[in-house]
Amino acid sequence: MEDFPVRLADFLESVAIKVRALTIDRVRRGVGMVTASLPLAVLVFMGLVFLVLTIHRSLAIPLGQVGAFGIEGGLFVVGGALVWRMRNPKREEE
Repeated sequence: MEDFPVRLADFLESVAIKVRALTIDRVRRGVGMVTASLPLAVLVFMGLVFLVLTIHRSLAIPLGQVGAFGIEGGLFVVGGALVWRMRNPKREEE
């Protein structure tokens, strides 16, 4: 019985460590991933916007605004059709 307070304190400490490992450490890891990936996502989005603007302006020089919009629209339609076609891959029959 003399050992009971020491064993109880050790048990409570091990429970607290396990709960912390299951909750706080996972949340900290998730927050770290979000804070690292959010600026990266913003930079990628800005790069895509600048890429589309660059392509449009380089097409607008020889073709004019209407031709550039026409070609860009056609590219987006073709890309959308490809994505639409890939949405439900054909299942192999067994």
